[in-house]
Amino acid sequence: MLVILMDNQLIAPQKICETCLMADQSGQPRWHEGKLRCGRAIRRATEQLPDQFECQMGFRVADIQ
Repeated sequence: MLVILMDNQLIAPQKICETCLMADQSGQPRWHEGKLRCGRAIRRATEQLPDQFECQMGFRVADIQ
């Protein structure tokens, strides 16, 4: 499940991505085969952290289980 990380909150991508020009036609992040196509991967500090990405708009996106 993808989430947007903001301060001490987890926000559903639909609340952020639906107005983004980089989102897909349904207003979702461009996610394909475990990679955020509209952003870049951020190196994890430890293996316990989920995969994180920074989108083109500057938001941090995480793939949590």
